[in-house]
Amino acid sequence: MRIDVIIESNKTPEEVVQLGRLAEQMGLGGVWVANNANGRDAFVNFVPLAQQTDSIAIGPIAVSPQELHPYKMAVSLLTFNELSHGRAQIVVGGGGGTAEAMDKKPHRQVRAVRECVEILELAAEGKPVTYKGELFPIHWLDTTWVTQTPPMVFIGANGPQMLRMAARAGQGIMVSDFTPDRVRWTHKIIDPVLTERGVDPASYPLNNFWAWHVKASAEAARAEARIWLCVRGTIYPDYIRDVVDADEARIVTDNITAFRDAYYQKSPEIKGVPDEIVDKIVDRGTSASALADIDREVERFREFERAGLNQIALKVYGEPDEAIRVIGEHIVPAL
Repeated sequence: MRIDVIIESNKTPEEVVQLGRLAEQMGLGGVWVANNANGRDAFVNFVPLAQQTDSIAIGPIAVSPQELHPYKMAVSLLTFNELSHGRAQIVVGGGGGTAEAMDKKPHRQVRAVRECVEILELAAEGKPVTYKGELFPIHWLDTTWVTQTPPMVFIGANGPQMLRMAARAGQGIMVSDFTPDRVRWTHKIIDPVLTERGVDPASYPLNNFWAWHVKASAEAARAEARIWLCVRGTIYPDYIRDVVDADEARIVTDNITAFRDAYYQKSPEIKGVPDEIVDKIVDRGTSASALADIDREVERFREFERAGLNQIALKVYGEPDEAIRVIGEHIVPAL
């Protein structure tokens, strides 16, 4: 299993270099930055890291054609790929916080992502491109300046329709906050499509955005995880039943605003939801353990691997340098 790390988009270029070089030294496969509405430009901020590393894959997660036209996305991605000597990677998604901040309404998201990915792949060939898209027609795009091997393009997909399209058209898929059972569900959807395409499902890159909150103490780990649950897909209706029962799910759904309050106030207190329910969500939907219990997380990732996951991207929060060291010392050698 390839182990990646996701860092916060508010880091300075200097901090990105420090964290990315550490990730490379610790043997991680890739470093991502979350493409948030309140962060620095994901491509520009990664340039110093690209110039000061040698092997680690680098790129943003996730960029939507609703926020950045595929023409300009292709130019930015391929320019960055030149700077990183073929190590660029990207997740293309259908929506996200940046598109919402721009008041972009979801419109034919599956088609939009497919056309975007097709444009990126055509542009990476280093030839003049004409594309007769329904949503993103391109009369002329010249990338004859491309010299590097193509960047890795993942499709961000959680629902069945996007997953099927991604399996038909994508180089790889990144899901988000999926439990091992949800990974098995994913394979039931994508494996027939991949097989028909002539691609081995076992080797097809399937990555999972997963929250990492391993700390010196269980209390510190759990407190950090609780703060960030608002931005985890796990607590929302499509996925909450993956981690709690039906009655508990109703309590969570009825108190979604409490999770948002905790996030904005950076408080572990989630009003209206019993601690035992929140604990189940944290335990089953994130990696939140004491360092002394790291073997619990190793076994969790082995279960992910048995379920058919071959990559995982661990989102780190407070003390990201220490988190990367722990991941490199304990998770990378085990997996």
